[in-house]
Amino acid sequence: MKYNKALIILMVFILTVSCENHSKKQKNLPNVVIIYADDMGFGDVAANNPESKLKTPNLDKLAEKGVNFIDAHTSSAVCTPSRYSLVTGRYPWRSWMKYSVFNGYGGHPMIDPGRQTIGTIFQEAGYNTSIIGKWHLGVNWQTKEIGQRPRFGTVDYNKPVLNTPKQRGFDYAYFLSASLDFSPYVFIENNTVLGPVDTIIKGHDFPEYYRKGESTKNFKHEDILDHLLNKAKAIIKENAHNPNPFFLYFPITAPHKPLVPHIRFRGKSAAGWYGDFIQQVDWTVGEVLKTLDENKLSENTIVIFSSDNGSYMYQYGVDEKDHIDNKTYHGFRAENHKPNGDWRGTKADIYEGGHRVPLMIYWPGQIAPKTINQAVCISDIVATLTDMLQLKADSSQMEDSYSLLPLLEGKEFVREPIIHQSGQGALAIRQGDYKLILCNGSGGREKPRGNPFTRPYQLYNLKNDPHETQNLINTEIEMAKSMEKEFYRIVGSGLTKGNILMLKTHNRD
Repeated sequence: MKYNKALIILMVFILTVSCENHSKKQKNLPNVVIIYADDMGFGDVAANNPESKLKTPNLDKLAEKGVNFIDAHTSSAVCTPSRYSLVTGRYPWRSWMKYSVFNGYGGHPMIDPGRQTIGTIFQEAGYNTSIIGKWHLGVNWQTKEIGQRPRFGTVDYNKPVLNTPKQRGFDYAYFLSASLDFSPYVFIENNTVLGPVDTIIKGHDFPEYYRKGESTKNFKHEDILDHLLNKAKAIIKENAHNPNPFFLYFPITAPHKPLVPHIRFRGKSAAGWYGDFIQQVDWTVGEVLKTLDENKLSENTIVIFSSDNGSYMYQYGVDEKDHIDNKTYHGFRAENHKPNGDWRGTKADIYEGGHRVPLMIYWPGQIAPKTINQAVCISDIVATLTDMLQLKADSSQMEDSYSLLPLLEGKEFVREPIIHQSGQGALAIRQGDYKLILCNGSGGREKPRGNPFTRPYQLYNLKNDPHETQNLINTEIEMAKSMEKEFYRIVGSGLTKGNILMLKTHNRD
């Protein structure tokens, strides 16, 4: 009995010391906040666009006092697949969903049960994890009758929503199932719809563009960004004095359509309602930074800002009327604003404007400010954070994520060529200065859209031709052949001939 008692005492002592050490390790880890804008272009950040008439002082602060990546790309030029890569560290075509986006009723969740996510990694490291905002990776709605497909009129909002972010690594989830132009217009808290869902909202044309949908009486599109901000600020304040660090994923709903800046921002920019909305996004970022500062968390919090794809606003010709002339116009003359900077194309396109986005990493006192002009991908964020914070993760489950820590430390950085994806599933490979597009068009919104894996392909040298106007496919034949071979080496079994045939000309923009 004495031996057993002694053994028990020893085990308790070991467990106590282990828990204390684990607690100390947790306390030493910084908090992490990722702010993910919706459809914000590279040129919407004034620091990236010297000609900009917009005022984005808070984003400029992140760019100037943090690390500003000016050759950063999403894995896709549309929402759902881009978010998949941020959360999992994988290219979206490795999943079952090869193109397009979910609507609000979604389908089978894009992230398979049990798959590692950025949320589960932080959870296992002892972080309190939260998501506030737009999920858009699919949930399972329950219907009024067995066998019905979730859609307008069939969902039973009194039943729990299944397979939400709550089941994908987030201790607390307060979110919208999709973009603010997709029904249903309801908030979900963990697995519960915050109803009653007793209202039908009529659809609107641009700029207040959204579809007819089911909603609650108090849901107003122009108030949603403020509402989500208040929830995010509350999460920060609640975690300010907790012993464990926190991870907040804050995917905001703007400046995606509906283009509805709050009334207090209207008329405040030099670029119409779109410019007003961009400045509201900037203010929102500033409020997050202010909340961190007020709670003495700034120096112990990593803040990352980016966007899920490029802007949806077109670049009009010099003689065309634009959004400033009339807010119902869906684009700008270059003299008024360049949402995607000087890059060709818009959201959904395989061209640079579709997937080149702002990316800033800010950790005052820990990461030296610098501008980095080297191609990186949003999928790299997962590996970067696990490397920086020495968190445990299964690298085989985030095979398209490369740690950017060497770049942050001023060391040599090597990654595989980046694979880009358009809205309709067209793919491209970026290797050094060259970009090979395996499609005979934009693969998105710009005409001709073309078709994925249909020749003639397009080859551009982005250093000599950043606007992608000079197709070198017939003059640099060996380079094109080499890059095509490299493309198929990277995609491997993730993209077979069978599912290449499934890539249809389709885009829900």
